Amino acid sequence: MSGSQHTHSPPSPFAIRGVIEGFYGPPWSHEQRLDLIGFLAERGMNTFVYSPKDDPLVRHEWRNPYAGTELARLAELIARCSEHGMSFMYCLSPGLTIRYSSSEDHEMLTAKYTAVRELGVTNFGLLLDDIPTRLQHPEDKTAFTDLVEAQQSLIGSVFSQFTSDTHLTVCPTQYWGDGTEEYITRLGSGIDPRIDLFWTGRAICSPTLDLNDAAAFARSTGRPATYWDNYPVNDVAMGHELHIGPYQGRDPQLFRFSTGIIANGMELFESSKIPFATIADYLRDPEGYAPEASWKQALLDVVGPEDVADFSLFADTVRFSCLSFDDAPDLAEALEHFTFELEYGDRALAASELLQRAESMVQAADRLLDGPVSNPQLISEVRPWLESFRVGAHALVAIATLAADGRLDSDGSTVLRPFLDKLRSAHRRVFGDLLDMTLAELVAAGGSPPAPPAPPASESPTARD
Repeated sequence: MSGSQHTHSPPSPFAIRGVIEGFYGPPWSHEQRLDLIGFLAERGMNTFVYSPKDDPLVRHEWRNPYAGTELARLAELIARCSEHGMSFMYCLSPGLTIRYSSSEDHEMLTAKYTAVRELGVTNFGLLLDDIPTRLQHPEDKTAFTDLVEAQQSLIGSVFSQFTSDTHLTVCPTQYWGDGTEEYITRLGSGIDPRIDLFWTGRAICSPTLDLNDAAAFARSTGRPATYWDNYPVNDVAMGHELHIGPYQGRDPQLFRFSTGIIANGMELFESSKIPFATIADYLRDPEGYAPEASWKQALLDVVGPEDVADFSLFADTVRFSCLSFDDAPDLAEALEHFTFELEYGDRALAASELLQRAESMVQAADRLLDGPVSNPQLISEVRPWLESFRVGAHALVAIATLAADGRLDSDGSTVLRPFLDKLRSAHRRVFGDLLDMTLAELVAAGGSPPAPPAPPASESPTARD
């Protein structure tokens, strides 16, 4: 469904449905944030969490107040959320430099929250992630037995200054696991039950979010998890991956032990909208959610009807992420068929079918990279992956052409090696391991494709369709 149709859906069982700008790297622009708020609201999301890791006033310079342009932009974001019926959650990440035993630091933290509260914010986050797991300052080591005790003191101090209409969510230092670890259990037992806790699941980037794990977390900490879901984020070591596949692997009844989900986006703003749209669909109706149908509509909404067919060919080759280990499922099936037919069936037909597919991919890449497009910002963001997609498509054309001419054995290594080298040097995960392995084996074997499994004895190769 399009965004305009979403507003008539039944109420979501998740209280919190939103996005966090919490990635490492250049933050989104002010204009992009304003745009995203409307995009999310149209799809039933209700929370935008402001926490760019590289905004100094959030993390490294958390003590400094907002002023001038920064203050005006923050106020505009808050107002935009209010216009769209969304909650603006403002987060601070003081853990790298705060002295837990310092009343002055406690007061400065509360003062920063209070200043933002005056702009109309009632939803706050205290983020203690990605910091040392032991107390650093000598005075803290004297005042507290360990990090948990220090953080309980800080959290309690901050929360005690909040008014009754103000909400606090804390991201713990240990924010992933099975949910029953000593740290998170102790932290949860020592803070007010009205405070929510962020949790990423079994892993930092969790392939699944399971109901049993959510129940264990709720029992252990005394509150349901608020999932900080690290998808589609692709920062740090994941920068060569493009996470635009559909949301999946989340239990359809997760809401029974969860307040909701906040999805962490990519630095690639327009690209993030594709998975965000599917996440919104899941959160709106988790039990009726259909990932592939949702993804198809998300691509149409974000890419535009003129380009969606071309872009979908490309998108199917960049599915890999923590949620999906499928590299390029449509192409994988086609290459399996090609390899089998080459060995046991109609070689000419196998080459012709692969050539037709490969040429359609080349044409799609050419139109997206060289022609006018509906969403030029999206194409600009994914251009490095699209360029590798075009190289790979040309490689497939070469494989099919060599096979049709009967020259795979004689010329395959010479013709195909440049494609393999170019794909590897680009360092963009397109086609995943699938095309790399295919090309590497053809090159190593002098062009001969890897031998497919033999057909069952009862099946005659020449009798297959």
